[in-house]
Amino acid sequence: FFFCIARSRASGLLSPTMPPKFDPTEVKIVYVRVTGGEVPAASALAPKVGPLGLSPKKIGDDLVKATKEWQGMRVTAKLVIQNRQAKAEVVPSASALVIKALKEPPRDRKKVKNIVHSGSITMDDVIRIARIMREKSLAKKFEGTVLEILGTAQSIGCQVDGEDPHDIIDQIHDGEGPEIPDE
Repeated sequence: FFFCIARSRASGLLSPTMPPKFDPTEVKIVYVRVTGGEVPAASALAPKVGPLGLSPKKIGDDLVKATKEWQGMRVTAKLVIQNRQAKAEVVPSASALVIKALKEPPRDRKKVKNIVHSGSITMDDVIRIARIMREKSLAKKFEGTVLEILGTAQSIGCQVDGEDPHDIIDQIHDGEGPEIPDE
């Protein structure tokens, strides 16, 4: 083992320079998928935040505080790390927003499996969710973003104003569906 290091140093593969100095103004962003309101396993966080000099246990506590209102749902959290201080914020997905709009009671993911979302949301909820998701959407017009949210509602299995979301999608394509604002 020792011989390998000496040989590689002799051949110039290992550089004798120090790693770059820690820059306190540098901002690093780490995305983590967590269950809302629950402490993620430190073993899952350690490879992501350990090299940045942060404690996985402390980050886990910050994530619990940030995801309190998303109890029992899988959401993506964004960790903004600057000067070894982390700020956690939730980056909601379309499906998480639709499930939240259904106002279902929080569930214990260890006990309740294969949940069916049979509720109904209003078209106003769909438009509100589309406004939140607009910057992540790849659609050219706002109408396209609304169609994306309706597709998400269909895949979740809920209804929109008591109708199947795909029927509303077909109505919008035919030009006779609900009124959709420009932005």
